[in-house]
Amino acid sequence: MAHLIGAEGLGVDFGTGPVLDGVTLGLEDGDRIGVVGANGAGKSTLISVLAGLRPAHAGRVTRATGVRVGVVDQGDAFTPGATVLDAIVGDAARHEWAGDPRVRDIMAGLVPDLDADALVGSLSGGQRRRVALARTLVDDDDVLVLDEPTNHLDIDGVAWLASHLRRRWATNRGALLVVTHDRWFLDEVTSRTWEVVDAGVEQYEGGYAEYILQRLERNRISAVTEQRRQNLLRKELAWLHRGAKARSTKPKFRIDAANALIADVPEVRDPIKLQRMTAARLGKEVVSLINTHVTYPGPPPMEVLKDVTWLIGPGERTGILGPNGAGKSTLLKLITGEVQATQGYVKRGLTVKVAALSQHLVELDEWAGHRVATVLRQYSSIKLADGTELTPGQLLERVGFNPSQLKTQVSALSGGQRRRLQLLVVLLSEPNVLVLDEPTNDLDTDMLAALEDLLDSWPGTLIVVSHDRYLMERVTDQQYAVMDGGLRHLPGGIDEYISLAQGMSRVGGGVGTFGPDAADGGGASPSPADAANLSDTGRAGASASEAGREGASTATPVRSVNGAALSGAGLRAAQKELAAVERRLKKVLQQKAELDTRMSAHDPTDYPGLAALAARLPVLDAKATELEERWLELSEALG
Repeated sequence: MAHLIGAEGLGVDFGTGPVLDGVTLGLEDGDRIGVVGANGAGKSTLISVLAGLRPAHAGRVTRATGVRVGVVDQGDAFTPGATVLDAIVGDAARHEWAGDPRVRDIMAGLVPDLDADALVGSLSGGQRRRVALARTLVDDDDVLVLDEPTNHLDIDGVAWLASHLRRRWATNRGALLVVTHDRWFLDEVTSRTWEVVDAGVEQYEGGYAEYILQRLERNRISAVTEQRRQNLLRKELAWLHRGAKARSTKPKFRIDAANALIADVPEVRDPIKLQRMTAARLGKEVVSLINTHVTYPGPPPMEVLKDVTWLIGPGERTGILGPNGAGKSTLLKLITGEVQATQGYVKRGLTVKVAALSQHLVELDEWAGHRVATVLRQYSSIKLADGTELTPGQLLERVGFNPSQLKTQVSALSGGQRRRLQLLVVLLSEPNVLVLDEPTNDLDTDMLAALEDLLDSWPGTLIVVSHDRYLMERVTDQQYAVMDGGLRHLPGGIDEYISLAQGMSRVGGGVGTFGPDAADGGGASPSPADAANLSDTGRAGASASEAGREGASTATPVRSVNGAALSGAGLRAAQKELAAVERRLKKVLQQKAELDTRMSAHDPTDYPGLAALAARLPVLDAKATELEERWLELSEALG
């Protein structure tokens, strides 16, 4: 494989300590490398130095003759006054780019909804990001350097980008270097991983999942080595501290050796694991949206949601999908009460306490000029579910802060630190309905794992909007899609949503100048199967939501519309649903076993408490029966 870019002894120091120190590595033809690390570790600095955007303070970067490097950074800078078309293809004539299937595919995948003559300066941040990606991808570069390319992309946009990068080059040709917190994306497009840690770079084979396995193995080996060293430490320190007189008779090299062992012992820090917060009581009725419409005044008026019925039940964990601008955030605001329905009504249970984590950190605005300790001082006594009381410093440490950062002003925190503090403040309000709008923004992969661990154990109703497929599949049990103003249940999960989104693109043809049929102006006609699938997109009815309330997905036909055996997308959807039903059934049976254990251990004289626990058994039995019946139906259909 040809060598493309090399780095030898790289050093970067901005005056607050080394960001990179003595880093030596190389990029070759066929490399597909994901760069991971904590916020502020130096990931963006590393790739910008390798791309030639920033000089290193020490060492050197070499590049093979004629190598072309395309870069998408987080700045998304454009020439003032440039239109969307100018930004992407420059001065190229229409027949040049329209006649290139690769360029048409990129435009259809990233900017099908944008007007070619629209000024880039008038676009939203997400639209500008898509234009920046398209501008870089249309060039025929040998190396692509992408810094957070999935920011602002919806889930089907991320899936399209992953597919494009997989087929962009032939095997062992071209190189990809990408920084992203999207772990699903990393697994899809990378075959090696660089972890930026302690001003150096640790290299691993494989994508994100393999990186985690190898890192765990390295940590296990390091732990064994560390344990041996700790044993030696205790022995040496015991020897050293037998008294000044005893020490004075010992050889100096023994004392020096022990002190050398002590010098680099890291400070003890517990792993980030926030225990279950005490949740306020949640009744049977949570939030019900009944035939709701939301229309924003014009001119002209714009109807974002139409005839949406959704009965949200206690303990549901729901992910909301949909393209950018479909109305996902409006749906969340309808639930929280920030937006009022223009038709229909929203009903909330008397005991419901909703808390929302917004995209823009607005919960911290009033505290911008205050210290972190001041923010937490409003919570005089913080108790976890096990009754443990924690000081503000101890609680912050659980979510990755150092005690010294209690004195830091909120406005001086990094984006990732502000996001963690925002989450902590929201959870400390003890809600029983938690609404998260893009919670993964500004978090590194380790902190995302900690967030998922926290949400796994959080007791309440959870509603999540996120483009992070990994998080969505990890923390939610069911998914809905906002499409064409309606709310559609997705028993097949994210795969079903992507199929629907692609089907709608085929049915509708290109939207605006950059659609897939921009060159000839035509649109493909839908097949009968596509039309049948798409006709279901409207609303999640009360019956479907009632089923979701009881923890089971809405039953969908396991035969095609003409009664024939399942095949193709229908077969995959049924297989996906079968796996989801098995997971939910296992969870329900586990909950039932836990309930039996709690009843056995409960105070037998506490009759009201026992009655409350016993009342949950029929509900779990009904859930299990419904899931078992659905499992049998799917199993028979799949043969």
